[in-house]
Amino acid sequence: MRVLVVEDDQAIAEVVRRGLVADGHVVDVERDGSAGLLAAVEHGYDVVVLDIMLPRLNGYDVLKHLRARRVWTPVLMLTAKDGEYDQEDAFDLGADDYLTKPFSLVVLKARLRALQRRGSHARPVRLSVAGIELDPAAHTVARNGVGLTLTPKEFALLEYLMRNAGAVLSKSRILENVWDTVYEGDANIVEVYIGYLRRKVDAPFGANSIETVRGVGYRLRTEPG
Repeated sequence: MRVLVVEDDQAIAEVVRRGLVADGHVVDVERDGSAGLLAAVEHGYDVVVLDIMLPRLNGYDVLKHLRARRVWTPVLMLTAKDGEYDQEDAFDLGADDYLTKPFSLVVLKARLRALQRRGSHARPVRLSVAGIELDPAAHTVARNGVGLTLTPKEFALLEYLMRNAGAVLSKSRILENVWDTVYEGDANIVEVYIGYLRRKVDAPFGANSIETVRGVGYRLRTEPG
């Protein structure tokens, strides 16, 4: 596995580098956001470990530029903050996972292996399904030309449904990809947010795009319903 670590804390970067190299991985380290962005764009990494608080260009902006340039390398973000909104911001911009400092090197390695298995999948900048238009970069949503106002979590859930339109998605799969891989709360939170989306995305337009497949999960229909 070839890993790019973008971290300005020299001690943390070195611990991560040594730990990954000891497992046989190839690791490059950059200490600021601009250099990290350049490296991620020019070289084919399997995963990127990206700190949020970076000099020159913060991690959010690095991630935003990567996805805008259609670089879909899986990104795990590191943050010293423990705020829910920081995590939501990262996921909304296209992050694949996150860890809060201080973190276990064992857990980091496991997360990176999981991201490598998931691989790099193209995520179009603009999505269009059943009359719904979503722009992840501009963070805008509209249906039939009418702008919609969604919370960050509603936006992330709708984006995931749209990227997997036509497929039936289980609650556990939605939790893993929209909340996070170690979410330990009530799985019924998915049902609650599906309800929020239906009231904002479907009901005002007399549509039934977000289907419940009983005993299995949820599906976004590819045709207006």
